[in-house]
Amino acid sequence: MTQYKIPVIAGDGIGPEVINEGKKVIDFVGEKYGFDVSWIEYPFGAEYYLKTNKLLDENDLKELGKYKAIYLGAVGDPRVAPGILEQEILLKMRFYFDQYVNLRPVKLLPGIDCPIVGKKPEDIDMCFVRENTEDFYMSAGGHVINPQAHEKTKKGKESKTKAQRTIEIKRELYSVKFDLDIETDADEIAFQIGMVSKKGTERVMKYAFDLAEKRRKRVASVDKVNVLSYIYGSWRNTFENVSAKYPEIETEHNYADALAMRLIRDPESFDVIVTPNMFGDILTDLGAVLQGGLGLSPGANINPNGTSMFEPIHGSAPTLKGKNEANPIATIWSGALMLEQIGEKDAANDILNAIMKVLEERKIRTADIGGKSKCSEVGDEILKIIKRDN
Repeated sequence: MTQYKIPVIAGDGIGPEVINEGKKVIDFVGEKYGFDVSWIEYPFGAEYYLKTNKLLDENDLKELGKYKAIYLGAVGDPRVAPGILEQEILLKMRFYFDQYVNLRPVKLLPGIDCPIVGKKPEDIDMCFVRENTEDFYMSAGGHVINPQAHEKTKKGKESKTKAQRTIEIKRELYSVKFDLDIETDADEIAFQIGMVSKKGTERVMKYAFDLAEKRRKRVASVDKVNVLSYIYGSWRNTFENVSAKYPEIETEHNYADALAMRLIRDPESFDVIVTPNMFGDILTDLGAVLQGGLGLSPGANINPNGTSMFEPIHGSAPTLKGKNEANPIATIWSGALMLEQIGEKDAANDILNAIMKVLEERKIRTADIGGKSKCSEVGDEILKIIKRDN
């Protein structure tokens, strides 16, 4: 029997509840397909932070890096300032493990009503490939305050302030250092640096084209080159260069705002969508609505040759904590993506097929999709169908 060791970070809010259902389903299909998962629990999240004032350090990351996959529930807690848990857990792991692909399937499943009238499961089946380590999500920026900005000097000019900032970005592919000399007469400014690299863009686009070869052979690129010409001009040029190596793949360019409109007007026209980091974050939430909501939307942060992390795209929903009411399907589906990544494709397909049958039968469903079932009942029903169809 094949043995896998997989770290689990259940996290905050509903995280432990939905992760429990995902583990339960994976354990069962493991018995069916001849593999066994040893779950290695890690405490990282709000409770751990509030007790210890610590989150992931270098030793923790090195320990997690021994494994091919990490299973994550959710992070976020109203007792902790916004951004701390997200940056010090999610973003830290994405950057440290160079998880440069954020993979988000957007598929309307049987039994789920799409908010766009008349759309059926065969009309919405696309996959977002979001670049996950660059763009404007590098935490590279700052602010400058000029306390005398409104005071006039003797010459009648506004008082100016000067500042210097050094910003360093270190990635597996490269390191970049920005030395900034800032002079301003504004009372306060804030700035954020966005950056894409040729190598970083090439590799995520190659992943998207390779994925399209297994699907319907169409790739749509997203940018905003008409406004941000440098950063997204580079993105668009790289897309043209990569696409030339895949002559059998149909391609197109889209401005981010125009693509958002098309997702509503004709979602059936999309197969694989490759997008920079920030636009991908926004557009995939729109995609989640098309497929019935965040409770149904899985995600994966992938390094094809390293440690990947699998999580639902929803948050921790602290108001539902401990109520056994959350929808676990996004987390269970994320677990299926994890199994596929580590080579257990048949087991992954079995889980997704069971999810579709549960939804199609409409007997067991949580409140977010019109039912009254408990979180644990959904997991139990998925197991029941896998057993029934064995």
